[in-house]
Amino acid sequence: MEKPILQVALDILELGRAIEIAEEAIKGGIDWIEAGTPLIKSEGMNSIRELKKRFREHKIVADMKTIDTGAVEVEMAAKSGADVVIILGLSNNATIAEAIRAGRKYGCQIMVDLINHPKPVERAKELEELGVDYINVHVGIDQQMIGIDPIEVLKEVVKNVNIPIATAGGLDAERASVCVSLGAKIVIVGSNIVKSRNVTESAKKIRDAIDKKFGVYFKKSIDEEIRELLMKVSTPNVSDAMHRAKAMSNIYPLVRGKKIVGKAVTVNTMDGDWAKPVEAINVAGEGDVIVIKCSGDTAAVWGELATRSCLNRKISGVIIDGAVRDVDDIRALGFPLFARREVPNAGEPKGFGEINVRIFCGGIEVNPGDWIISDDNGVMVIPKQRAYEIARRAFEVKKAEDRIRGEIEEKGRTLADVVELYKWEKVR
Repeated sequence: MEKPILQVALDILELGRAIEIAEEAIKGGIDWIEAGTPLIKSEGMNSIRELKKRFREHKIVADMKTIDTGAVEVEMAAKSGADVVIILGLSNNATIAEAIRAGRKYGCQIMVDLINHPKPVERAKELEELGVDYINVHVGIDQQMIGIDPIEVLKEVVKNVNIPIATAGGLDAERASVCVSLGAKIVIVGSNIVKSRNVTESAKKIRDAIDKKFGVYFKKSIDEEIRELLMKVSTPNVSDAMHRAKAMSNIYPLVRGKKIVGKAVTVNTMDGDWAKPVEAINVAGEGDVIVIKCSGDTAAVWGELATRSCLNRKISGVIIDGAVRDVDDIRALGFPLFARREVPNAGEPKGFGEINVRIFCGGIEVNPGDWIISDDNGVMVIPKQRAYEIARRAFEVKKAEDRIRGEIEEKGRTLADVVELYKWEKVR
């Protein structure tokens, strides 16, 4: 049986880095090299020319994402060295027909991308009748961030067409293997190769997986995925993913080197009134984070005994916009706790306040069920409605930084050199 094709998508901005990554990926067993849309927009047709010049033994794919002027854009890419040109399934049939004619004339194949199409199965049938060479079942980066999965679409498309199917959309080794077992002939992988610190090893891992076709994929619950992703990233990663969002102000870790990840159980209380904070321990579930807003910080609303109770309940951590006491005991317990101030005196359990209401902690709005991530850099709040998206985006930030870190450490470059900073300074 013919081996599946592994295509690496070079969705980066710098041509020099793209060539280096392609060289490393080839050692790991990739077959086709894609000039991704960001690279084409950044470097133009020269990106295709250079990739073809360097890698003549490999098919070069130009992800043009054409939606109009099919003949012109296919001709341009083909003359630059593209063996396969990708256009959009959202294009008019006339555009696709013109692209196919140009492809036949200039010796390249046409792949049509179903990204964002509302009826992918029906469109796939039409595209096959029009005469395209490949269909790409593709979930775009922004769609991946909100949990849309190409595997479900792929299952239906492969049943209805007979031309080769490619698939793309956040694929790792496990998911790529599943796609091949479902009938995909081409697996397109971007960030899980391109952003890897060890491109060759990452490509080899996916190569081995698709050749063996494990075919087993267990989808985790959304909460499991969010927690797993947030445990892998830092609060700076999350801030970057949220367009440089701010952390809580004047809230500091009592125990350095500890990390908190979990859903918020919120508490609003008066200065020194520790009744509702302690009651929240019984409300919170395993893995939750208690977030407390106090009206002041002259008397503690939390101490050692409350902390021990949290350990019994397997609560992830506590954030207090107010005062805490028994800090030596809490540090000895190693429990993750962030607070505004440390004092020796407690208040009284008067019972004022509420549990699981909207609060503003450290100047940041927190609602029940929002996700909290904190480390030595600070405390970030992720609105529950966007938690999966932000967790995915933060992980992409981390992968990109890991790749850059490797280039700095292993190749002796500076950050400005790696990201071509001077080139991308805003033109005024």
